[in-house]
Amino acid sequence: MCRHLAYVGPAEPIGRLVVEPPHGLYRQSWAPRHQRHGTVNADGFGVGWYAAGDPVPARYRRAGPIWADLSFADLARVVRTTALLAAVRDATLAGADAEAAAAPFAAGRWLFSHNGAVTGWPASLAGVARALPPEDLLSPAAGTDSALVWALVLARLRGGDGGAQALADTVLEVAAAAPGSRLNLLLTDGETITATAWGDTLWYRAEPGRRAVVASEPYDDDPLWREVPDRTLVVASRADVLLTPLKDLTEDLAPRTLEEPRR
Repeated sequence: MCRHLAYVGPAEPIGRLVVEPPHGLYRQSWAPRHQRHGTVNADGFGVGWYAAGDPVPARYRRAGPIWADLSFADLARVVRTTALLAAVRDATLAGADAEAAAAPFAAGRWLFSHNGAVTGWPASLAGVARALPPEDLLSPAAGTDSALVWALVLARLRGGDGGAQALADTVLEVAAAAPGSRLNLLLTDGETITATAWGDTLWYRAEPGRRAVVASEPYDDDPLWREVPDRTLVVASRADVLLTPLKDLTEDLAPRTLEEPRR
């Protein structure tokens, strides 16, 4: 169910990260090597990236497969960025949300993607959703499980939580409400990448002090790639990469529902 990638580092053309690698996200749309659920990611794609001096990212999203968009490769060849989040989509359920359902979702400086599926959707998250502000329920990004998960993450970010706290609490809350869900989440603000491995593959490639990539699967065969264990929280920046087992989170990352105040 989807493949995604986030990058922070020196300015690079989008195409060098998404299109050109031998097993990049572009190729993963029809020939992923490590995908556990689904085989073709042709239900939409998107890229969000950051321009120098502007903390709010731009996005390019489409409802069809990435290989069918003849303009994207040209755009990706010339647009350079120091940070991006990109995804190709295999829809959990067929729907009419078109490009609105394609990651990355965005709000302010944040970009977000969900690789996976919520079991029992939508009934399984009815109770969890009641804690969201009414305006979030009335104006979802799309009518999908991923959009609702994004709304839960965003409510926590707006409430003052950092990216790691917001992802960890959301994963644990959704997993409790919908056991068996696959919740590989990916979040960036252009400086830090935060991700969870929960039910599908996740890898990272780091050059400490220079760049970091977190992705559903490696885009090449460089030996620097490392696989992230399942049930793990990842926080990556240009400086370093930190992995924390979700079952061993410290008190500062204790699971909390949206209705509970921060201690």
